[in-house]
Order: sequence, then structure tokens, then C-alpha cells
Amino acid sequence: MTTDTAITVATFSAVDIAGHLGELGLLLHACVHDGASIGFILPYTTDDSQAFWSRKVLPAVRDGSRVLLVARAGERITGSVQLNYDTPPNQYHRAEVSKLLVHPEIRRRGIARALMAELELLARQLGRSLLTLDTRTGDAAEPLYTSLGYRTAGVIPGYCRDPFEDRLDPTTIMYKRL
Repeated sequence: MTTDTAITVATFSAVDIAGHLGELGLLLHACVHDGASIGFILPYTTDDSQAFWSRKVLPAVRDGSRVLLVARAGERITGSVQLNYDTPPNQYHRAEVSKLLVHPEIRRRGIARALMAELELLARQLGRSLLTLDTRTGDAAEPLYTSLGYRTAGVIPGYCRDPFEDRLDPTTIMYKRL
């Protein structure tokens, strides 16, 4: 996948998700198979990917507890990120960033930055002043988040299984005040 088309970022509704399950599934599948530590391990099929979108993301978007932002180059989906703002009453000031995905064939073109900028704007509009996330320690995403102003709160050893190997990797917990 190569493109010189301008990248646009839009909020996807539950209807949008349902209408693009195949393409969202392919995005997630490509990222997992490229080694992204986003909660899945091999073997991982496109059916598994579509099930994630339809069973986990779509219901949360429908009930208003999560927002899905999608990046496109033309009509092709190139990336996505989620903002989970389903927090308890004493935490209405914060939200969690999850599943920042950019198709492996089109990385390093500002898509992740565009998604995160839009996510932070949306979080502010929702009255959120603190964002949290976790990322595999040493992963390519960690310096990206640092460059966006996220700070490390700590590292948890043995937090997640590596997608390819039978080993446990540490995760870095990060936050940003908006």
C-alpha cells in the first residue's frame, strides 16, 4: 500500500464500523502480523480481527463509551486509534488511549501524529484533562508518544506476551496532561 493522497481523520460511528469491518479487520491483521503488541498473538486471522471490531469496538462506540478515529488516504483506511472514556465518577477528567494502528506499508508519514492530535482535541472537547496509555517497553511507539508529550509513569515487567515468541514483555505506562 503506497499513497501520496492526503490523509484525513474522521470519527467512525457504529454504522461506519459495521460498514467497514472488512477493511478495519485487514488493518488490525496487518499490524498484528507486523509485530504490534496490541493485545493479540499469533496465530491471528482476519476473522479474529473482524470479531474484535464487531464484538469489542462497535458495541462500545454504539453505547457512547468509546470513540474510534480512522485515518484515510482517499477512501482507503490507513490507521485508527480509540479513546475510551468510560470512567468511574471520580475519574471523569481522564480517558485512555488504545490501539493506535497504522498500516505497516504506510508508516512514517505522520498518520499516527494526525490521529493522536485529533484524539487529544476530542478528549478536550469531552472535558478530559488527562490521557493514559500503555505500550510495550522499547517498542517503536514509545518514542512517538514521548515526542507527543507523554511522560512515563512506570514500567511493569512481564506484562504481556510477545506476539511471536513465547516470552513476556514489559509495558510502559504513560500519561499526558492536556
